[in-house]
Amino acid sequence: MTKTAQTPKGSGDRVSSSLAQAIHEHRLAPGTKLGEDEVAEIYNVSRTIVRSAFQSLAHIKLIDIKRNHGAYVAQPSLREAREVFEARELLEPRTARSAAALATQEDADSLRRHIDEEHKALNAGDSGRALYLSGSFHIEIARIANQRTIAEFVKTLIARSSLIIALYWRRESALCESTAHHALVDAIANNDAERAEELMRSHLVDLHSALDLREKPMPIRTLREALAGE
Repeated sequence: MTKTAQTPKGSGDRVSSSLAQAIHEHRLAPGTKLGEDEVAEIYNVSRTIVRSAFQSLAHIKLIDIKRNHGAYVAQPSLREAREVFEARELLEPRTARSAAALATQEDADSLRRHIDEEHKALNAGDSGRALYLSGSFHIEIARIANQRTIAEFVKTLIARSSLIIALYWRRESALCESTAHHALVDAIANNDAERAEELMRSHLVDLHSALDLREKPMPIRTLREALAGE
């Protein structure tokens, strides 16, 4: 009975979600090697489940699987960094416009809860958690826009953005300025599609400009340090 109750926690989805969050929160830095045996031991699952989780993460480009070398947290190049944010600047303003046109009061309240949670993380000094929540805020806007295909693209771009920020961010603050998110939610709550599109575009241009697109080393933590408490 105990094993049955624990099965969901040992699934590939659970492992991939946990690893993805650790990457989003910068507990696992770009370039970190993900050993199958060590991950399996940390989560108390089989190597088969770990391989399945790795494949899921590779699909959304959070990790790279190198033949005969294993899996590593992805390290986006300078070119990829530029392309990811250029793609976001193309997709997300129109998504914000669609979200504003469709948003209900419940949707606006959901976005405000995201901002509140982000502020709590910042106040607690947990910038990695704040970064993760900031990305979730953008994904929630894509959900409200009811554009499933574009939402999947946005989700993948957000995942890549987290890695890019870990490598190239030059500000000490979290990913998104709180004032930018508040203004965006206000426009969406007021169903002001044009304003929402304008605010999202300027917000993403600002984020892009905050990248220091020069190569620099990243400290690598061990898996056990990064996944402590999992």
